Amino acid sequence: MGYGYGYGYGYGLGYGFLDPTMLLVYIGVILSIWASSRVNSTFQKYAQVRSMTGMSGAEAAKRLLNSQGIYGVTVQPVRGQLTDHYDPRTKTVNLSESVYNQTSVAAVAVAAHECGHAIQDNVGYVPLRLRAAFVPVANLGSKLSMPLILIGFLIGLTPFIQVGIWMFVLALLFQIITLPVEFNASARAVRLLDEVGILSGQEVNGTKKVLGAAALTYVAAVAVSMLQLLRLLILFGGRRRND
Repeated sequence: MGYGYGYGYGYGLGYGFLDPTMLLVYIGVILSIWASSRVNSTFQKYAQVRSMTGMSGAEAAKRLLNSQGIYGVTVQPVRGQLTDHYDPRTKTVNLSESVYNQTSVAAVAVAAHECGHAIQDNVGYVPLRLRAAFVPVANLGSKLSMPLILIGFLIGLTPFIQVGIWMFVLALLFQIITLPVEFNASARAVRLLDEVGILSGQEVNGTKKVLGAAALTYVAAVAVSMLQLLRLLILFGGRRRND
């Protein structure tokens, strides 16, 4: 599922605590903490609720994939907490320790979400393909943006700063592209869990809450990056006019 925020940026660039744009940083930090706390608390709540079928996350994942005629995707465990993800390169649904062998509503919900990505891959879901194609560009942007801005700031070269900001924009675009991919995977998960009969009634409602909380982390990531971009534009957007 990848509950992490994907790309971290250096908030320290600026003029210290007297810099009024630091308010944007503080807002971003609060958003990140809130989203992380929400997903963790919701997952833990429904991790205590055993599914009526008693199926583990791994069993539910295999059944969902088979129900869609997908037999070439492997479901396997992966270390860590909430490190669940689907890898389209290896065709694997990777489930964390708190999901793979657990029979809770939360575990089944997360497993189903990752199967949603596998189904997207199988049917050629366009936003997923677009995101996959954008990964190299996004990685480049996330690695180069802040170093370029910092170098340009230190040596007084405005073009470096401008290129750095554009690199940042590329990484932000990746996060925006990710939103429909994640929301669609969750929608597929909820629908299939009900249709296949793995969860029902209040269990489906619990699934919606778990996946809804997880979706907030992606929304928060976009909001935080937008706040950082706004800060960069405020700090450096007028440098050409002032040079």
